[in-house]
Amino acid sequence: MMTVLLATAIHGAVPADLSAAGGFGAITLYHYLFVAMVLFALGVIGFLARRNLIIMFLSTELMFQGAGLALIAFSKFHLNHTGEVFVIFVLTVAAAEAALALALVVLLFRQRETLDAEQWSALEG
Repeated sequence: MMTVLLATAIHGAVPADLSAAGGFGAITLYHYLFVAMVLFALGVIGFLARRNLIIMFLSTELMFQGAGLALIAFSKFHLNHTGEVFVIFVLTVAAAEAALALALVVLLFRQRETLDAEQWSALEG
C-alpha cells in the first residue's frame, strides 16, 4: 500500500488497481446522489427552520445546487449531455433570480428595518 501511495505522489496519477490495493474504490452514481440529497435536505431544513429572508433565500439556492448535482450525476451515468446543458440554463435563471431576490430583500429591509419573514407575512397593497 505504501508503494502505491508513493507512486501516486511521485507520478501524480492514481493507479487503476487502487481499490485492490486497499483504497476507497470508485465514486459511483449513489455517492453523487447522496451528496445531492444532503444538499437538498439541508436547503429544505434551512428554509423551513429559519425566518430570516436572506437565510431562506440562501436555502433555496442550496436546493437548486442539490437538484443540479443530481441532474449532472444522472447525465454522466447515462452518457448524455442533456442534463448538463439543462443545469447551465437552470443556473442562468437562478443567477437572475438571485439578483432580483437580493434587490427585493434590500428594498424590504429599507421599508421596515427587519428581515424577519413573520413581519412580512401580511403584506398590504
